[in-house]
Amino acid sequence: MKSILRRRPSPALVISCIALFMSLGGVSYGLARGSIDSREIKNNTITSSDIRNNTVRTFDLRNNSVRGFDIRNSTVQGRDVALNTLTGADISEKDLAQVPSAASAAAADRAKSVDVLRTIPPTSLAQGAAPVALLTHGSLTLIARCDAADGNTNARLLVQTTEAASAAGGTVDIPSLEPGDGAVEIAAVPDSPGSPRTVDSASVFASAPSGRAFSGQIAMLAEADGSGGCQFHGHVVIDG
Repeated sequence: MKSILRRRPSPALVISCIALFMSLGGVSYGLARGSIDSREIKNNTITSSDIRNNTVRTFDLRNNSVRGFDIRNSTVQGRDVALNTLTGADISEKDLAQVPSAASAAAADRAKSVDVLRTIPPTSLAQGAAPVALLTHGSLTLIARCDAADGNTNARLLVQTTEAASAAGGTVDIPSLEPGDGAVEIAAVPDSPGSPRTVDSASVFASAPSGRAFSGQIAMLAEADGSGGCQFHGHVVIDG
């Protein structure tokens, strides 16, 4: 019995015992602290099932504790992002589809671009002068003329089209206006010599099957005295 107690442990046994104590001591230290840090975890071994839901915090991401390549693609959802935190720099605008309200806005912009108010500035014509186009919209043209008829000076509005089955109107309606009809009168104001000059206005319109159209109010003035003359002004809205 005494000979057994006198035997000294071999160096290999001593080293093995030290290694065992150190190993157990490290785990005990981690457990004593109430947490296990990166030193006790083998790289690339933690999976999603090892992490409690809703426990990764914002500062873990900011401090690079968890980085982009640690997160599986297409797994972060909108509820995982704090409200009002994404900026333009975080989003690729070229990959965004048009939202429904943007489609409506685009339609509104198109409507504003094709429904345009046009002003017809005061335009004077001498009696017998060449006709003047007050407005051309697509196949439709609104024309002003000042001529003499039956001793009067007449301020006249006419419409001409290059598109079949068009229509126009004013004080006179033209339900079927064809390219071969030339310029057709839709309103006129006559003034006789020796009388005060005559003024009037007419609501005019014209439309074509292509969708081009205009409508508006045109004022006309006729003056027969002197050499005679006419004046036109007003506004129209063009569509299409």
